[in-house]
Amino acid sequence: MAPDTPDAPQPRPARPSPPAPGPPRTAPAAPEPDLRRVGSAMADALRLLPATPAEEAADRTAGPGHRMRTGPDTVGDDLVKLVLTLVELLRQLIERQALRRVDAGGLTEEQEEELGATLMALHDRMTELCTEHGYSLADLNIDLGPLGPLLPPSG
Repeated sequence: MAPDTPDAPQPRPARPSPPAPGPPRTAPAAPEPDLRRVGSAMADALRLLPATPAEEAADRTAGPGHRMRTGPDTVGDDLVKLVLTLVELLRQLIERQALRRVDAGGLTEEQEEELGATLMALHDRMTELCTEHGYSLADLNIDLGPLGPLLPPSG
């Protein structure tokens, strides 16, 4: 067979020679980054600006989606509200997934009834917990700025 045919065995590539004894070679040093410029860019990207008086007034009149106001004197209430918000978000996600399963027809009638009763009981318990802590379900909707409210409108 001729060496230029596709079936001809190809020669093995040569192995690299072992490193020479002595101190290890290092790659050339990269130029030092301007850390002040990097830090400034990160600070700009992560800066939390306080709301202006106009934004605060708009938040009060905007409806259910609003910014959380926190402070050292309200930390306990803020934590309760955050936990209730996360539980409500999970409840709504579970409810949507359950409705998809019902619509897909993968559940028996008995399972659908049990699922519906469980979801209603969970909704009622969330309403009770909110009332117990002085909130409504609408109060749990956090404004995510340009992304809109965290929770979809109930309906």
